[in-house]
Amino acid sequence: MSRSTVAVVGAGIIGCLVAREIRDRSADTDVVVLDRDAVGSGATRRSAGLHFPRGASTRVRRMTGYSEDWFRRLGEADPAVPIHPLPMTVIAGTDRAAEVDQAYLVSAKLTPVSTLDDARIRVPAGSVAWTGEGCQYADVYALSAYLSRALRPAVAFREGIAVTALDCGRDGVRLALGSGGELRADRVVLAPGPWVHAPAWRELLAPHGVRVKKVVALHIEERPGPDDPCVVFHDEDAFLLPLAHRGHWLFSYTCQEWDVDPDALTDGLAGEHLAQARDILARYAPALAGRATSGRVFCDAYTPDRQPLVRALDPHRRVVFAGGANGSGYRLSPAIAAEAVDLLDLTPSPRSQG
Repeated sequence: MSRSTVAVVGAGIIGCLVAREIRDRSADTDVVVLDRDAVGSGATRRSAGLHFPRGASTRVRRMTGYSEDWFRRLGEADPAVPIHPLPMTVIAGTDRAAEVDQAYLVSAKLTPVSTLDDARIRVPAGSVAWTGEGCQYADVYALSAYLSRALRPAVAFREGIAVTALDCGRDGVRLALGSGGELRADRVVLAPGPWVHAPAWRELLAPHGVRVKKVVALHIEERPGPDDPCVVFHDEDAFLLPLAHRGHWLFSYTCQEWDVDPDALTDGLAGEHLAQARDILARYAPALAGRATSGRVFCDAYTPDRQPLVRALDPHRRVVFAGGANGSGYRLSPAIAAEAVDLLDLTPSPRSQG
C-alpha cells in the first residue's frame, strides 16, 4: 500500500500540533510542514500563551477541557516543557456573576473571596472576585520549537517556503511553492494563523467570514513574585499575566481595530492603544498601570460566532482549515488539532498519544 502525504501549511503552535496529531494516529502517513517563515515566528511568537479553563459556548468549553488535559499529560511526560502553572483570580461585576459561573469549567474550582492577597489589585465597587485553579501559561515560541524538534526527522519541515497556490482535485492537492516547483499531497491542513487572506486560499475561506483583528498587550516593568496569580477581568475581556520567565507582567485588553494586514503591523505600539489599555488597567491596578510603557502588537483571525473554524473547504474534502481561534490559539490548540485530524482520512496507527 502506498503511503499518503499530508501537507500542513503553517508552523505555528496549531500547525505543529496538527503534525504531531497526525503522526500519533498514523505513523504510515508522511507529513510535510511548510511555513513562509521559521517555526513559531508568526502570531505564535507574540502570543501571551495563557490557558484558563473557560469558554463562552458549549463547544469551546469542551475544547478547553480537552486542551487542559492534553497540556497536563504533556507536562507530566516531560517536566522540562515550557508550561508554567499559575494561581488565578477572576473579577467581574455582580450582575455578571452567573455568566462567570457558566463560562468556567468545574475544574476551575472557582471560590468566592472577599479580599485579594495582592494589594496592588483592587476589586471595584459593584464587583466580586473568585480564586481558581487550572490556569497556566507557556512560552509558546519555545513550545513550538520543542514540538518541532521532537517531530524531526519523522516530519519534514520546510521553513522559509511560502505556498503561493493550491490546486484541489479529486485525487489530491497540488501546492505551488514560492521557491519554485510544487508539492503534491493527498490532503492539506491550513493553519495560517492571521494570514487568512493569502492569495492561495483566500477564495476558499471567503464564504466563512473570517476577519483579522489587532491584538495589543502592554508590558509592565515590574518583576512578578513566585506566587503572583493571573488576574482575569471578565467584564473587560482582559487579563493581567505574570511572565516570570521574562521578568515582567503582561496586560492584554480587547483592541477593537479590525481588518488589519498582518504584514503591515511594523510600527509597534500606538499611543492610542497604550492609553486605552492603561485606562482599563487603572480601574483595577493603578500602580501597575503607571509602569506600563511598552508592549507587543500583532493580530489574530476571528470568526463570526467566536468559535474556532475547523472544516473542509473544498468539494473533495482534501483541504481542511484549522484556525480562526479568536485570540485563543494556544489555549485551544490541542483540541483544534484533534478536530482537524478527525476530518482527514488516515490509516489508524497503533502509536499512542503523548
